[in-house]
Amino acid sequence: MSSTMDDGVDESKEREVVQPWHEQLTLRGLVASVVIGSIFSIIAMKITLTIGITPHFNVSAALLAFIFIRTWTKVLAKLGIASAPFTKQENTMIQTCSVACYSIALGGGFASYLLAMNRKMFELSGGLSVAGNSPSLFVLIPLRKILIIDYKLTFPSGLATAVLINGFHGRGDKMAKKQVNGFIKSFAGSFVWGFFQWFYTAKDNCGFSQFPTFGLQAKKQTFYFDFSLTYVGTGMICSHAVNLSLLLGAVVSYGLMWPLIHQRKGDWFPADIPESSMKSLTGYKAFIPIALLLGDGLYNFVKILGITFINIHNRRLNQNSTHPNSTAVNPTQDEVFVSESLPFWIAAAGYLIFAVVSVIAIPFIFPDLKWYLVVMAYVVTPCLAFCNAYGAGLTDMNMSYNYGKVGLFIVAAISGKEHGVLTSLAACGLFKSIINVSCILMQDFKTGHLTLTSPRAMLVSQSVGTALGCVVSPLSFFLFYKAFDIGNPEKEFKAPFGIIYRNLAIIGVEGFSALPRHCLQLCYGFFSAAVGINLVRDMSPARVGKWMPLPTAMAVPFLIGGYFAVDMCVGTLVVYLWHRFRSKTAPLMVPAVASGLICGEGLWILPASILALAKVKPPICMKFLAG
Repeated sequence: MSSTMDDGVDESKEREVVQPWHEQLTLRGLVASVVIGSIFSIIAMKITLTIGITPHFNVSAALLAFIFIRTWTKVLAKLGIASAPFTKQENTMIQTCSVACYSIALGGGFASYLLAMNRKMFELSGGLSVAGNSPSLFVLIPLRKILIIDYKLTFPSGLATAVLINGFHGRGDKMAKKQVNGFIKSFAGSFVWGFFQWFYTAKDNCGFSQFPTFGLQAKKQTFYFDFSLTYVGTGMICSHAVNLSLLLGAVVSYGLMWPLIHQRKGDWFPADIPESSMKSLTGYKAFIPIALLLGDGLYNFVKILGITFINIHNRRLNQNSTHPNSTAVNPTQDEVFVSESLPFWIAAAGYLIFAVVSVIAIPFIFPDLKWYLVVMAYVVTPCLAFCNAYGAGLTDMNMSYNYGKVGLFIVAAISGKEHGVLTSLAACGLFKSIINVSCILMQDFKTGHLTLTSPRAMLVSQSVGTALGCVVSPLSFFLFYKAFDIGNPEKEFKAPFGIIYRNLAIIGVEGFSALPRHCLQLCYGFFSAAVGINLVRDMSPARVGKWMPLPTAMAVPFLIGGYFAVDMCVGTLVVYLWHRFRSKTAPLMVPAVASGLICGEGLWILPASILALAKVKPPICMKFLAG
């Protein structure tokens, strides 16, 4: 009798014949990857430019890959054309390539450190009144066997994606059809809804997105439901803890703090300066969430480094006491994973080539980022990348953005006030990109390990996806940049992390003198609160810790308001009710419906952007006024 393995792979199916690595790479898979990767690049760009928090789309990409190829084969079958069977290895390849593509939109810094360098962020951060105002896939390849087979790290996102893919290709067609139908219906409804809303947005502050759901007074404090199915779908994917933390952050900031601080106008900050000045209320909105982010980030940084070193130490002790003839838990998966070696010299040569190109090219792009600082980044990051990948394997937390901030502060301190802001932002991008891409590759390797997919094929797929992302992501960004008012705090595309990263660089260069009156004391309080919340969560019983909010999620509404938190809590309510009344179908259908909601309205951005670039305006302005 066969048993089901803990990692979601049925043991009775493990001796299946696995195709050679070059046969796992298909033309239809490449086409599907281009389409899915481009769609998610646009969606990820929209979400990161509006609210800054983007969920993992690995599961959604795997689902879309399954739908795309199944639809492809059925259409060909109706035309009388035979096609090769769709395997879980091909599904994994498409998912890997698609994720690599849209990851450039997230990790490339378009909505954070790159946008922080533009003139609008310069003006929003205080202008002249404030002084000083390239990815590598090869870094962790030699350690893939250690991290995945020897250390048996779970990489939860990679594991969840593998379980989903194995389920697609093992459950049969009945549930797959339900998921496809659920996706198509929610996709169509979301796309049509986005199209319908467009007709009522002829001017600023018009349309359903401005509906005063809880009254006009609440709307002034950004509390309303803006009918965005993208955020509802995102809320369905994110955990309840994330969504409720967002709502709590909105209540604390726009519900309590900002109205109270605004009453101190003329005392805490001058009454005759613009609202957008960093010496006014905007300064508190910008720096207090930074304190929350730094407190949460520093705590988790230290915690995960500690977990990493303790686990490595314990494994070394266990290896010394383990019998040499002990066998692997799952030999077939391990055999496939190590059967096609990736020579060390390829990884070393690839990393060295990228390093040399960066040392030569980056100082031409950012003249103040000296070549020796680039060399320092490439020397230091392999160690940091290993720690980050190990921590992500244990906790599913990719801390690359925190490592990037470490690089930002170090370079800001070295560079000084004159050129420190732009130089430190560029250095932040360099650190973050190298560490982030290598961690994503390890998560995909975990998925490939559990789906019996060739590591060589996965590396090729990741390389193709990364190259595709280097083209698609800038195009996606400039589509938004040209069609919409990016970075305007009064408009939809606020790009909150652009101003956050700009102000992080200013703090690194200037120190605390950049803060408005009493802001430093408030920052101390929120920094301590972030550390305290994490301590309570980790040290208290699970029944208490699970109710602790997430400081990073709380920080985002401090800048942009509570409307999107309301949307995402609607998503979490939908998931709760679905699990409550349809518990059997919820785990399978929620990701499909959520993906459809995100993709439908997200894809409407493309024609909406084209219409905006063509100066085609909607015919109606729907606005709500006090009686």
